[in-house]
Amino acid sequence: MNRITALQLQTHNRQRINVFLDGEFAFGLSKITAAWLEVGQELSPEKIEALQAQDAEEVALQRALKFISYRPRSSTEIRQNLRNKGVSEDLIDKVVTRLESSRVVDDKGFARMWVENRSDYRPRGRRMLSFELKQKGIAEDIIRETLDESLPDEDELAYQAALLQSRKLRQMDWAEFRRKMYDHLARRGFSYDAANAAVHRVWSERDSGSL
Repeated sequence: MNRITALQLQTHNRQRINVFLDGEFAFGLSKITAAWLEVGQELSPEKIEALQAQDAEEVALQRALKFISYRPRSSTEIRQNLRNKGVSEDLIDKVVTRLESSRVVDDKGFARMWVENRSDYRPRGRRMLSFELKQKGIAEDIIRETLDESLPDEDELAYQAALLQSRKLRQMDWAEFRRKMYDHLARRGFSYDAANAAVHRVWSERDSGSL
């Protein structure tokens, strides 16, 4: 058994505690992990090992929370970020499970937000949205369900994308306008039918002076 002889805040990280056993520095712990420790308390080797394991999980959790504080992330993105920081797979599983259980991480919610954000600000076709969500590690069934539920009418999205792009093509004749607009919409994953309808609609509005 080892006796705690001091508990001191770390100088450069006020969220961590230095633990001294029998008069010597032994290890550091996060404040939340060390919250129930007190000077004079005795720790067995098993308890020390458990505290350090708990601390490692808490550190990994805080890293994940910091990563998702900038913007929502998929569970796959969080896993990869923690791997890049050298966190073990066992700890990664525990952290992601905790985040999913508390609904801090929700791949279906992430997918819905992604589709809605794209539709509002950078219109994409179903094919491109599906590709982007796969790149984020979202499961196929979630992608399919989300697109079925949340994707607005693709013809209207293609029109909105064409409308935004038309401002850059004002001086072009019909042939060049059509070619460049088709290319633009194809790169954003719109079907031929949706792109074709959008190109003709925007050209007609521009030609009539309504744009």
